[in-house]
Amino acid sequence: MVRNLVIFGTRPEAIKMAPLINAFKNKEGYETKVCVTAQHREMLDQVLEFFDIIPDYDLDLMRPNQSLYTLTASIITELQVVLEDFTPDFVYVHGDTTTSMAASLASFYAGARVCHVEAGLRTFDKRSPFPEELNRQLTSKVADLHFAPTPLAKDNLLREGINPDSIFVTGNTVIDALLYSVDRVQSFSNDDIDVLEPILDSEKKIILVTGHRRENHGKGFLNICSALKEIANTHNNVQIIYPVHLNPNVQKPVYELLSGLDNIKLIAPLSYPAFVWLMNKSYLIITDSGGIQEEAPSLGKPVLVMRDTTERPEAVKTGTVLLVGTDTDKIILEASKLLLDSAYYKQMSSLENPYGDGSSSEKIIDIIKRYRN
Repeated sequence: MVRNLVIFGTRPEAIKMAPLINAFKNKEGYETKVCVTAQHREMLDQVLEFFDIIPDYDLDLMRPNQSLYTLTASIITELQVVLEDFTPDFVYVHGDTTTSMAASLASFYAGARVCHVEAGLRTFDKRSPFPEELNRQLTSKVADLHFAPTPLAKDNLLREGINPDSIFVTGNTVIDALLYSVDRVQSFSNDDIDVLEPILDSEKKIILVTGHRRENHGKGFLNICSALKEIANTHNNVQIIYPVHLNPNVQKPVYELLSGLDNIKLIAPLSYPAFVWLMNKSYLIITDSGGIQEEAPSLGKPVLVMRDTTERPEAVKTGTVLLVGTDTDKIILEASKLLLDSAYYKQMSSLENPYGDGSSSEKIIDIIKRYRN
């Protein structure tokens, strides 16, 4: 019996690991347990419920205003107990979070083989995104198996001297999760969807906005809000829906600058199923998120990314995603172009998603079969 331990702490990790967890649990010969650090508590729990995942270990490490220092130390020390209790053969971590970096190091100490899902993404600027870029690079140094979503991600790892025999291009498990979720939310209802339905104006083009990146705090969010205000005032046929991140550095400028505008709705953060439902209803998405860059193309939604760099250049190269940074004028220009130029919109929204077809979890399991002895 192969002993798998899947470790994650944030909502995006949970979304992307859920298909792999459920796929493993449907296979004979594997004992798969889940450990959550709860780096993001409330948002994480919503995803676990939607995907019917009950953690075997819950470290519950979220604390108000905790620092990266204390979070990293707590993850490593608390995981010692879990790793010594379960003694996994394989530990699976995802992407670029502090949980992934610290858990991979703790698992290395415990002698488990570390599997990095969504490996090889790079901006090559260790401070952008911060601290995610360095978290991802450090995880790559520890990992034994690297599941890269694209050939470019594989090439990044090869340039860093990673053993080519340990790198596998699998696509991204986020597409597995998205395709499952889009189908499920057609007949799914929760409080968030019930609140959303009556406020959406079916006569208008919906722009979905999200933002949370540390590097955009301060002047970046002031610029973003100025751009959104101008788009709302200029285009009467638009409705902007903005689920506002709970971080005070985001909430303060957003509510001060955008409250009271008729065609901007500032709402609380959404559960994952409600967010998928809203993405599918949207005309355009403006975000600084990483995962949305991967998801939206499968739904035919153009994405303007409010970052100067991205570790997901495949979508930029394909043309489904456009980097606009936090430049107010550029955000306004590119959003207006997509709102007014139907041919341009059609071209950007009909391109193929470079991140996979929904079979990534099964590919990962097939690879693990080769290493199980």
